[in-house]
Amino acid sequence: METGLTRFKTITLPDQFTCSERIFPLALAPTGTAESMEAACGQIHAVKNELLALSRDHGALLIRGLPLQTAQDFDAFVKAFDLPNFPYKKSLSNAVRINRTERVFTANEAPPETFIPLHHEMAQTPLYPERLFFFCELAAESGGNTPVCHSGTLWNKLESERPDFADACATHGLKYTHVMPPENDAASGLGRSWRSTFGVDTREDAETRMSGLGYSWEWLDGECLRTTTPVLPAMLEIPSAEGIIKTFFNQLIAAFYGWRDSRNDPSRAITLGNGDFIDPADIHAATELAESCTFDIPWQDGDVALIDNRIAMHGRKPFRGTRKVLASLA
Repeated sequence: METGLTRFKTITLPDQFTCSERIFPLALAPTGTAESMEAACGQIHAVKNELLALSRDHGALLIRGLPLQTAQDFDAFVKAFDLPNFPYKKSLSNAVRINRTERVFTANEAPPETFIPLHHEMAQTPLYPERLFFFCELAAESGGNTPVCHSGTLWNKLESERPDFADACATHGLKYTHVMPPENDAASGLGRSWRSTFGVDTREDAETRMSGLGYSWEWLDGECLRTTTPVLPAMLEIPSAEGIIKTFFNQLIAAFYGWRDSRNDPSRAITLGNGDFIDPADIHAATELAESCTFDIPWQDGDVALIDNRIAMHGRKPFRGTRKVLASLA
């Protein structure tokens, strides 16, 4: 195969397509059957650099057919890549999650009917992971696919079809405003408390942490906290095998469509870095263009996905039944 990975073969998924002359997402399966998880992790470790390069060049990589069954198996799989752990408890993620191991946690505790729009993980914060690992411990009875969008292709479309908007994003960046509760609210897709988000117990410690991150803030009734980030990028330039890839790296779509709960109003969640509000028509256009370069990962038990967070967005479709998809960040 063109990847040069003799231990793996490419497999075909329905509705795969091509981005920048590369299959999106790339799907692989082992050429043989590993006798144990230890053997499987040895196979992964031997080709870890090649797999990481493929996830960068293709944006997303699905591996099907490894003998992963548990959170501990997934933990061992991730460790085989020798990447620094990006623990949930030290992240600024909005989502409520539950750790299963030191580096493995539930992807999101939002209710099954909640649609989580496309986003780059933690792009609304100054601290974001470069690599995302997902593991399907148990596929949903129906639904629950993980949509992935190639943001390099999306950026090219925006520059072509919405050049003024693309230029404003590149020039000014974005700022995000978000209201956090004092305690975790698992009923909301963005219900993580300010205590958990900043790893603090008191208002004073929260203010110290926010000051160091460049945030502005306002305390609200009920001990809720409204934060506004410093100016963050709306696009990135990533080196790849084909040269520099420009990607639409942000949380704009998710903030506009998904940041709604009893505390948050999406219309006030995001502005350009200069304080100007964004024309909703531009956001709608970006969303429609994103859908044109999005693939829904059809989870099967034991599947693992490796996503380059700088290049591909992801989300979550609503589902029925029990769905157990775990995540790890690096």
